[in-house]
Amino acid sequence: MAITIQPTDALIVVDVQNDFFPGGALAVADGDAVIAPINTLATRFSHVIVTQDWHPTGHISFASTHDRQPFELHLGTQQRLWPDHCVAHSEGAALHPELNIPRAKHTIRKGQRTEVDSYSAFLENDGVTSTGLAAKLHADGIQRVFVTGLAYDFCVAATARDARTAGFAVFVIEDACRAVDVDNSVAETNSHFAAEEITRIRASEIL
Repeated sequence: MAITIQPTDALIVVDVQNDFFPGGALAVADGDAVIAPINTLATRFSHVIVTQDWHPTGHISFASTHDRQPFELHLGTQQRLWPDHCVAHSEGAALHPELNIPRAKHTIRKGQRTEVDSYSAFLENDGVTSTGLAAKLHADGIQRVFVTGLAYDFCVAATARDARTAGFAVFVIEDACRAVDVDNSVAETNSHFAAEEITRIRASEIL
C-alpha cells in the first residue's frame, strides 16, 4: 500500500514520554525505537497532535494506590494497574528529549482525574468524558488520522478505536509503535483493529 499524505490528514503521537522508555517507571521494551520514525513522519503532516499521560499522585491506575502489584486487574473492575508513572510535572511525564515535533497543533494531557484512567486521546476510560480532540479535528477538516507511539496495545489502541468511532479513517503505523503485550493484549488489539476497519501500515508506505 502506498499512501500520499493530504492536508486533511493528522498524525497523532501517543505518549512518547520518559517513563515509557528504558530506565523509566513503566518502560516499554524497545520503546526508544519509535523516536526516529516519528520524527521523520512528523515532517510530512501539517496537523500533528501529541498526547501525554499526566496523572495526579495516587491515581486510580497506580498499583500502589490499591496496595497491589503492577499489571494486575483491580478487583471487580477492568482497570489494569500500573507502576506509578507520568506523574504531572515530573521528569517521567516529560516528552522524550529526542522527540522533535516543532509543528504540533494540539497537546492532549490524559488521566488528570484521580478517579478515572484515560488511555485514549479522544475519551477517558469512562467512555463518556471527551478530551475535545474529535471536535478540534473535525473543525480543522481532518478526515484521516495516523496513530503512532506507546503503547500499541493500550493507549495507541484506544486512541485508534475512538478515532474510528468519531468518524475518521484510521491508520496505525506499526513500526512507529511498541507494545506492552500483557495477557494477550497485542492479539486482542489486532483483532479489534480488523473488526473495526482500522488499517495497520508501515512507515515506508507513507509517501
